[in-house]
Amino acid sequence: MMTLDPTTFGPGDEAANRIAYACLPPPTTRWVVRRKAEVVAAVRSGVVSLDDVCRRYSLTRDEFEAWASCIDRHGVDSLRTTRLQYYRRRAARLAAGKR
Repeated sequence: MMTLDPTTFGPGDEAANRIAYACLPPPTTRWVVRRKAEVVAAVRSGVVSLDDVCRRYSLTRDEFEAWASCIDRHGVDSLRTTRLQYYRRRAARLAAGKR
């Protein structure tokens, strides 16, 4: 997979838009951790807009923000669906003052 330096192109550059879409994972129904992290990184770096990502992948803003929030709080591994219960329980324990 090719990578893109967002500083190479100016805003609104059509070539940059084509390259940016080429760097994104293909639209899929199976979201793995790596793909979610790539999409979040692309939006955060300014390679592609949140609106474009939501349209391309049929995501809601809330779903994208949940991914970004998980990365911020617990790191990329928190995007694993099998880890959701662990992080929810941990947050509940911390909110209750328990460790």
